[in-house]
Amino acid sequence: MLESLESVGSLTGSPWIYAMVALSVLLDVFLPVLPSGVLVITAATAAAAGSGAATGRVPHEVPDIMALIFCAATASVLGDLVAYRLAWRGGKRLDRAIARSRRLTTAQERLGGALSQGGGALVVLARFAPAGRSVVSLVAGAAHRRVREFLPWSALAGIAWAAYSVALGYFGAQWLGATWLATGVSLVALFGAGAGAAYVVRRQPA
Repeated sequence: MLESLESVGSLTGSPWIYAMVALSVLLDVFLPVLPSGVLVITAATAAAAGSGAATGRVPHEVPDIMALIFCAATASVLGDLVAYRLAWRGGKRLDRAIARSRRLTTAQERLGGALSQGGGALVVLARFAPAGRSVVSLVAGAAHRRVREFLPWSALAGIAWAAYSVALGYFGAQWLGATWLATGVSLVALFGAGAGAAYVVRRQPA
């Protein structure tokens, strides 16, 4: 098992793993079922194995953890902006779809109030919640929120999510060893943060 993780670690140092991470994170705003978080954590765990941090061995090649964070965060923001612009141009059909959904209508009310008052922490929380990123980006665009209100919070959300996910994989491998146990525990922590974020978002007053 360790040898397989080390082989993935060597891939983590190549451009291909970054391209895979970027594409997965970019697209999961439209397809929330894509395992972008799983891929980021697995890459970070493999990076710890490849660097020798979890094994105590002298590394042959040290994958760039900061590049992984940058890649995931940038793809997250770009995906948000694409969804935002598409929703902006969605017209009356999208407005009717939002009006028919109680969840989307409530999200639109909460998000509009939060952004107008400078309290875009809701955007950051939603990034961790299942499908929360998709809802926030689409609602912000459909409501024609100004990009300067949405973009800084989207960037902060992307950085926070990417840094948290990478840290889980990397330090989980340091503490538990570069095994599938470390990856599993890190994923549980990621999903736990998502469940907690979803609970807090639902508790926010409209």
